[in-house]
Amino acid sequence: MENKEIASYFKLCGQLMELHEENKFKVRSYANASFQIGKFPDLIEEIDPDCYGTISGLGDNLIPKLEELLDTGRMLYLEDWIDKTPKGVIEMLGIKGIGPSKVRLIWKELEIESTGELLYACNENRLVDLKGFGEKTQAQVKASIEFMMEHKHSFHYATVEPIINEVIHWVIEKNPNGKIAVVGHAARKSLTLEQIDFITCGVSEVPEIEHKISISFDEVDEFVFELETFKRSATQEHLSQINIDAFVSEDKVYSDLGVSLIPIEMREGLSEFQWASKYEPSDLITVEDLMGCLHNHSTYSDGIHSLRQMAEYLKSTGYQYFGISDHSKTAVYAGGLRLDEVERQHEEIELLNNELGAFRVLKGIESDILTNGDLDYEKDILESFDFIVASIHSAMKMDENTATSRLIKAVENPYTKILGHPTGRLLLSRPGYPIDYKKVIDACASNEVAIELNANPMRLDIDWKWIPYCMEKEVMISINPDAHRIEGFDHMRFGVMAARKGGLVKEFCLNALPINDLMNFFAKK
Repeated sequence: MENKEIASYFKLCGQLMELHEENKFKVRSYANASFQIGKFPDLIEEIDPDCYGTISGLGDNLIPKLEELLDTGRMLYLEDWIDKTPKGVIEMLGIKGIGPSKVRLIWKELEIESTGELLYACNENRLVDLKGFGEKTQAQVKASIEFMMEHKHSFHYATVEPIINEVIHWVIEKNPNGKIAVVGHAARKSLTLEQIDFITCGVSEVPEIEHKISISFDEVDEFVFELETFKRSATQEHLSQINIDAFVSEDKVYSDLGVSLIPIEMREGLSEFQWASKYEPSDLITVEDLMGCLHNHSTYSDGIHSLRQMAEYLKSTGYQYFGISDHSKTAVYAGGLRLDEVERQHEEIELLNNELGAFRVLKGIESDILTNGDLDYEKDILESFDFIVASIHSAMKMDENTATSRLIKAVENPYTKILGHPTGRLLLSRPGYPIDYKKVIDACASNEVAIELNANPMRLDIDWKWIPYCMEKEVMISINPDAHRIEGFDHMRFGVMAARKGGLVKEFCLNALPINDLMNFFAKK
């Protein structure tokens, strides 16, 4: 059981206790335990139980709950609270913008016990008179419910990838003479999925997978297996530009059109044929092309592992450089760095650079873009960094003009080197604030600022559909994991996956540059 999953049990327990107006100190103890477990650096299920007491926030009364959870997969104390609470009320705890106290008001005052009822109440304007609500909160609740319902049966690609691999491995092992291929959205590595589709040939049995996502299998004849795989892995918009009736092989389909073979993940019916007239599949960015890793967080702000641990780990994996970019001072909620902490971190970086040979640790910061578009810190502090990732983390409820102007002002700041997660979206959880992509990308082109493709599978922001325009404007893309722990570096592959969907080639990937070329890019402004 992963630490985050363990933390979710304690978090839900605290939420339900607050919902039922349990003693606030008990509530706080569960909330704090959830937070501390989530940021604990080691896998808790693998440490000696005698060491559970070393986990901050986990008192003697909570250790037995942890032991029970790890031994049985259950927490009876939590199950008691769940039994006391309508299922729909528990679901309402997942609505953005309202916590347990507001959910209790909705439940007890309006006698609402499901998100569907709550949405109806919003449409009838029934929340505005509730204490602590009002028109603005009601509108936010309504938008959040609608977003949840729209994506209720969707899953991040990173979540379903292990299932895809498991199914293929199982079928091949049980049917050594058979064939199986993943098709549809899963074959194109869509960022989010509602189902996984496979086609098979010569397969007598398929596995039964217990998961909320829908999984389909379709058996086809061997002589049409390759054709069906091709047809079912591309959108109709893509196929409309191909003579399927003359299908012999994938290679011939594209060579007949005078273009290079278009990789499966790009077969979306957008601009991939123009791309294929200029580039080859071998030009697409790969994980192996990446020479460094920028935008990462350490224990200086809200990371789990120390600066040294992350740098040494990244060096051991073969990377050439590591950019640390902890949060800036305004991000108090994330332990943003005070000026003395900036100085202390820079001193440690100098020490590490003296120790780690050719491997380079770069002095970066993720500077908050303030509401007026300014960067955090004064000019003399900004000058002390090798590079700055400028990102929005607060006051995110903006219209398109406000958001676009705020981003462009930050891009025009001479110290900005990378524009971080430009829309602030969280896939399946939070839509990004609306921006005029072309204006923002044009501003990055004019000011020689790179745009981040945040590789966290919950973000993958900038959206891959805008990569062709970035390349047209010669804007570099920085594939950044936004890692808060060593395991977060693995997210780089999901960033590469999204970048390949957009046709990103190596020459336009910032962190595919050797260290000297990268530093020259940072020195341009």
